[in-house]
Amino acid sequence: MSAKLTILRAGPLMTVQDMGRPGRIADGLSPGGAMDRLALLEGAALLGLAKPAQAIEMAGMGGRFRCDTPLRFALSGAPMRAQIDDMPLRWNASHKLEPGQTLTIASVSSGTYGYLTPGGGIAGTELLGSVAAHLSVGLGRPLAEGDILTLGEDPSPGRPPRGIVSEDRFGGGSLRIMPGPQTELFDDATRGRLAQTSFHRSPRANRTGLPLLQEGEGFAPADPVSPLSDFIIAGDLQMTGDGTPYLMLAECQTIGGYPRIGTVIAADLPRAAQAPPSARLRFTWITSDAADRLYLSEAQIMAALAGRAQPLVRDPADIPDLLSYQLIDGVTAGRELDPEP
Repeated sequence: MSAKLTILRAGPLMTVQDMGRPGRIADGLSPGGAMDRLALLEGAALLGLAKPAQAIEMAGMGGRFRCDTPLRFALSGAPMRAQIDDMPLRWNASHKLEPGQTLTIASVSSGTYGYLTPGGGIAGTELLGSVAAHLSVGLGRPLAEGDILTLGEDPSPGRPPRGIVSEDRFGGGSLRIMPGPQTELFDDATRGRLAQTSFHRSPRANRTGLPLLQEGEGFAPADPVSPLSDFIIAGDLQMTGDGTPYLMLAECQTIGGYPRIGTVIAADLPRAAQAPPSARLRFTWITSDAADRLYLSEAQIMAALAGRAQPLVRDPADIPDLLSYQLIDGVTAGRELDPEP
């Protein structure tokens, strides 16, 4: 019988996500998948998986969960307060939930998207090779209270918990941008001003894209005539009609006519997606050759993360039944020599 995970309470935008549906742009479908792909790679490294598994993506707010069999799981992405019953949990670590216990995940303390990855992933019905919800095209839906998810088989149910030091990407910062086929539509002064400007995330940001707000005039191409519609990918930075930069993310459309000043490299997209509304974001121009040298495949990133995942050392203060353990061999209660009653 397959293991089940019951959602007792769901945050406002909680979805099942994996690495999406790459290779379907010609069909008009962007890859979608996790907004922070690095978080899924971290979750897989913590669980000792060969590849990223299907996870629950939680935007801003988590939920409450119960399982019907012992469940190994990983918490990664934007740090969120989490606990099993009354025991607080370390974020960026793997843990175990027993039947009858309740896992509670509260709101983010920084960043935007947190992830709960079961050890066997989530065994939903695949559509076009993925179980991920792609909300902008109507594939799947947000999870809700009362949903029961079928889980896959955990390949290593007895693997001890692991922890990892996550890359800090939850408070904004610098995004490296490389030139693209339409960069020359913008003059040197406009490209330079882009790099000198501090932006922050618009409250209208979603899984499709990230409008960026700033004080001052917008960013317009030298020629006001818009180019013909062209392919778009996640990372492209469009300039909308009023000159607002709009960074494409996981569920972006595949074709658009707004001019694109450049493309944020894949390594920095998790930082963009995780930026909370108050965080500042800036752009740093790099050449295409420099971007190529920085590129790492997800297999390479996964291998590096697996090497950084370390056995989890629990804080004794977080172990409620600490005194039930034999902590040091040979130490006794000291009553062995007392006369028997």
